[in-house]
Amino acid sequence: MYAVIKTGGKQYRVVAGEKLKVEQIPADIGQEIVLDQVLMLGGGDSAIQVGAPLVAGAKVLATVISHGRGEKVRIFKMRRRKHYQKHQGHRQNYTEIQISAINA
Repeated sequence: MYAVIKTGGKQYRVVAGEKLKVEQIPADIGQEIVLDQVLMLGGGDSAIQVGAPLVAGAKVLATVISHGRGEKVRIFKMRRRKHYQKHQGHRQNYTEIQISAINA
């Protein structure tokens, strides 16, 4: 069984036992969290359920594994012939979670 969830403004297709990195969630390491914004359920013995916008009563349980920062993204802006150059960098915070169960 799989689910499409929404967290941090992005959508993810998840299955039980999968690890993924999502936008930072304010939770402690080892804490069990509930992701209740389920957009779609599929697989298993039932047909595909598509929410409008959310599937009623569906939840995804996950465990927080770690917090971290992603790779550095380098930003370089330049205007030719104007003697203008700007360098900037950014590292996005993330939370790594492991999906433990999908409840329909």
